[in-house]
Amino acid sequence: MNTKYKNIITTKEEFASFREEIGQPSARAAGKVISFIDEHCIDFISKSPFLTMSTSDGAGKCDVSPRGDSPGFVTVLDRKHLFIPERPGNRRMDTAHNLIENPNIGLLFLIPGLGETLRINGKAYICRDPELLEKSIANGRTPLFGILAEAEECFIHCAKALIRSGLWNGESWPAKEALPSAPAMLAAHTNLPNETAEQVAKDLQESY
Repeated sequence: MNTKYKNIITTKEEFASFREEIGQPSARAAGKVISFIDEHCIDFISKSPFLTMSTSDGAGKCDVSPRGDSPGFVTVLDRKHLFIPERPGNRRMDTAHNLIENPNIGLLFLIPGLGETLRINGKAYICRDPELLEKSIANGRTPLFGILAEAEECFIHCAKALIRSGLWNGESWPAKEALPSAPAMLAAHTNLPNETAEQVAKDLQESY
């Protein structure tokens, strides 16, 4: 790695020394990972309206994508499998493209107001099973496909990051007028002729 920044750890030997400096995880942290979806995970997933989905392509280039709907939109099929329906989006298909090249996936489930999150790692595949799609209808629309995930690791993640961030603390949220403008960002990044932030805002609102 060619960089002007100092003390970049890039080798196994450097990491081994760094790992010793940081210390080892507690017995609880080291032993909390299970290899199946138990009743606690099922309860958590049933109450979660939002998750992030992390994948990478065959070259290792990473991507993370949000997924959200009413709590219960993710279906737990058995102790190893869950189904995440694909709702209408921008049709970039980044996640689907990655899974064809590399089936490894990481999922992070959130529940509003709860600091702890649920992490599930494993393999995943594009799935068009008619029965699963039929069970995932929302607003009268049947999804064209979904993500079938096979759990290899399931574990609860502590609340420290969400506590520090104040994510669920409304008093810490910035004023709406101080928030970044998604339409302005999108108009600047796409740089399409004759497309203004106002037009993007109108199109986004219609899409939503």
